[in-house]
Amino acid sequence: MARAMLEYTKTILNKVSFDNTLFCKEVQKAVDRLLPYEIEEIKIYILSLVQQNPDLNQCLIYLKP
Repeated sequence: MARAMLEYTKTILNKVSFDNTLFCKEVQKAVDRLLPYEIEEIKIYILSLVQQNPDLNQCLIYLKP
């Protein structure tokens, strides 16, 4: 079940990556909903999206170090 949530989150992030505001909201939701080890995995995914679309860089503040 937890793996399904991670994959669902990746799908949503990919779909809203055209809009910075929506993307930031979904990143916040992901951090709240996912398990700690899944957050590490989603960080890698988000960084790959940021490389494709540098405007999404502002959403990285929601990812805790």
